[in-house]
Amino acid sequence: MNIILNGQQTTLPDAITAAELILLLELGEKRLAMEVNEEIVPRSSFSKHRFHPGDRVEIVHAIGGG
Repeated sequence: MNIILNGQQTTLPDAITAAELILLLELGEKRLAMEVNEEIVPRSSFSKHRFHPGDRVEIVHAIGGG
């Protein structure tokens, strides 16, 4: 299945969840936000949220500084 991930066409396994995508991208426990088709997906819903072909996904992770 193809989605747009952070502006780039990306091929993913069918029926992948948001939680599985985070693992695939090796983002693990990093602080991040995910938006799918301009709607925020709460972290508590990552394990249930499944992507569909053509979804536009943006993932932003927080970077601390000081």
